[in-house]
Amino acid sequence: MELVWYLILCFMLVMYIVLDGFDFGAGIIHLFIAKTEKEKKQVMRAIGPFWDGNEVWLVAFGGVLFAMFPTLYASAFSGFYLPLIMILWFFIIRALGIEFTHLINHELWIKPWQKGFGISSLLLALFFGVAFGNIIRGVNLGGVENGIAQFNNHYSFFTPLWDGSFSPFAEIPGVIDWFTITIGLVAVLTLTIHGAYWIILKTEGDFVKKLQAKILPLWIALFVLVLISLVAFITMKSFHRELFSLHPLMYILPFITFLSLLSMLLARNSKKSWLGFTSSTIFIISGIGSALASLFPIVIPSTNSIVKSLTIYNTAAENYSLNTGIKWWVIAFLLVIIYFTFVHRIYKGKLTEEHDHH
Repeated sequence: MELVWYLILCFMLVMYIVLDGFDFGAGIIHLFIAKTEKEKKQVMRAIGPFWDGNEVWLVAFGGVLFAMFPTLYASAFSGFYLPLIMILWFFIIRALGIEFTHLINHELWIKPWQKGFGISSLLLALFFGVAFGNIIRGVNLGGVENGIAQFNNHYSFFTPLWDGSFSPFAEIPGVIDWFTITIGLVAVLTLTIHGAYWIILKTEGDFVKKLQAKILPLWIALFVLVLISLVAFITMKSFHRELFSLHPLMYILPFITFLSLLSMLLARNSKKSWLGFTSSTIFIISGIGSALASLFPIVIPSTNSIVKSLTIYNTAAENYSLNTGIKWWVIAFLLVIIYFTFVHRIYKGKLTEEHDHH
């Protein structure tokens, strides 16, 4: 059952990043690319009916993590306490920016909330990428210093925001180093393109052409960072090369990632507006899948040799919880699917001004 719940957890994480990811991307576009009020309204129109519902997957992810992998939940939420609190504030500012912007029709009111929405979206995309980079790199479980564990619990750790060396190979690496920042920038560029393709899919007009023109430079920057992060990833201690040797079929994941990355570029001028968004979605899913497959069954790698890494087996709840929880998860999942089907049917196709929603 541990493997089943791990796959469910990964599924919900990917669903969240794909769905709320285009909201982050739209916020970044709102901040840097949308210049006029008309363009900004077009961005908001594209995400208005969907953004709050998309966050259901994050809530569900947290609930499953708490119930089915309590040790992992305790470890991650204590070790990453400060950055998680920062992310919480970014969520609050983003929501207020969406809901409060047009309550008062005055520039002194509108501009700060618009900036808050854009900046918080940018920082959320960056911090989620940095968080994923921390999972790939690993943390100093047990708080080992000079070969001695400082914490009694093997799953405890403390990660400062950064280390003086700014290196992922430091004895006590920080949340932010050159590797995690690289992954964070990959996330920012990926979600910006993902958000652009969502706006292209859901709206029309001159702003769509403007976004199509911006995708090429964004893609070039993304391609360069993906190559850098790939080389860096292979140097990480947490990368399990032997898994790909034992199971050659796993190579299909990075292969799909490469093809979808290429498709993200080729789709920018396609008349089939769904093609770009589909390509970016597949790139996100296969990219995350490739990284997680290279770590499996580890969920938080240990950067020291004293304390063992956390896996899906040593962090899972008792069998009774795992077996009982699956029944309730199926019911909740069906309710969520019904809700999303209902919303996306109501707002299917291109969204015009009459669909404005804040």
